[in-house]
Amino acid sequence: MTERIYLDSNATTRPAPEVVDAMTRAMHDSWANPSSVHRAGGEAKRIVELARESVARLVGCQDRELVFTSGGTEGASLAIRGSLEHFAASEPARRVLVTSRFEHSAVRELAQQLEKRGVEVVWLPSSPAAAGTPDLDALSALLASRANEIALVSLMWANNETGAITDIARAGALCREHGVRFHTDATQWIGKLPTDLAALQVDLASFAAHKFHGPKGVGALYVRRNVRITPQTYGGPQERERRGGTENAPAIAGMGVAADLARTWLAGDGVARGTMLRDRFEQAVSGATSGIAHASGAPRLWNTTNIGFTRLEAEAILLLLSERGVFASAGAACSSGSLDPSPVLLAMGIAPEVAHGSIRFSLSRDTTEAECDEAARRVIEAIARLRSSTSAAVGN
Repeated sequence: MTERIYLDSNATTRPAPEVVDAMTRAMHDSWANPSSVHRAGGEAKRIVELARESVARLVGCQDRELVFTSGGTEGASLAIRGSLEHFAASEPARRVLVTSRFEHSAVRELAQQLEKRGVEVVWLPSSPAAAGTPDLDALSALLASRANEIALVSLMWANNETGAITDIARAGALCREHGVRFHTDATQWIGKLPTDLAALQVDLASFAAHKFHGPKGVGALYVRRNVRITPQTYGGPQERERRGGTENAPAIAGMGVAADLARTWLAGDGVARGTMLRDRFEQAVSGATSGIAHASGAPRLWNTTNIGFTRLEAEAILLLLSERGVFASAGAACSSGSLDPSPVLLAMGIAPEVAHGSIRFSLSRDTTEAECDEAARRVIEAIARLRSSTSAAVGN
């Protein structure tokens, strides 16, 4: 049987064995409602709070600044909707949302829906200096002229499709200088690179456990102390009355363990090793196929490469790779059912004939050198086969 090589870690990662064990123990031993006042409820509550402390250490904040959610999408929605509704009630002049076309669909499509409902959305242009990231000079000019009208600026930290990194420190500083609230979708960053939210001028940051070897269905929203948001889920006083509903204690326990494991991994040489593997894979594939590595000139996540294969269809590439045991994607997993080229790549100015044939390969901290080399070999063979078939079809 062909060895399966998983290179779709920006979609999700394999839960660590320690995470699975912690969740199993929580479901078996601490299944009571964390809000119950009896001893069994207290035991479940303790699991939730210990996990909160672990996640807080990973991201560099106080544990009370974390709201557990169902994942990155809910966290981003809570940050954006919660901020817009808060200002609608407290400062009606602040009604503008600022974001970019490079965002994950959790933010981009939400902004589009809000725009249809009358919210003014300002879409930042592409940076001329860093491909695949928003123009922060344009943000600076916008803030200088309209700061009193802006409710929230929301920009992703690391792009899920290309790995391109936005200078969140600068973006946050610009917003703070003008008294504007700032949210970052940190889903692809946290757990992969060191994070110290307390040292940054970030007001809200959303992320998910399954991107750093934790379980699906759980995430968190960092809410800086004294920042107020309007809850989007009512029905109880949980999470300091910012998100009602019984906490998913087993998943939260798993997230806490995943956070501890990520901190240990980040203390070693994993990032340098991962960067080396990513570059080795990218150079092998693009060199042998004339593939175009998107955003390769900009700062990127160590684990992500997005390569365009001109005049081929991503769906055909992915199907052939899957048959050969290599699992990748054509961009965000949430949009993988679409045959349209990635909106993110098109927003970068990439030609449609290249965007249509672009594949994202994303490593995890468990990916080996042997897997990268073998995957590169299979990708090169698959692209050669498809191009041969295409040429033969055109010739006929």
